[in-house]
Amino acid sequence: MADRNPSHTTTVVETRRSSGASVVIAIAVLLAVIAGVFFVSQLTGSETAKNNAITNAADSVSNAADKAGDAAEGATK
Repeated sequence: MADRNPSHTTTVVETRRSSGASVVIAIAVLLAVIAGVFFVSQLTGSETAKNNAITNAADSVSNAADKAGDAAEGATK
């Protein structure tokens, strides 16, 4: 007759552990993307400000040249 209660058993327990490294990497990548967007937007803003300043300076020089030309015309009449 077969023994229904064996004298020894083997139990295998498999556990799957996550070290959380993927979460840390995902957060680091997200922060890097946010920082990149911030710096690019700052760079774009400073380029625009520089271009506006140059345009305003050129307009001022043009206005001054026009006034000087008008004054020279008035002096010759």
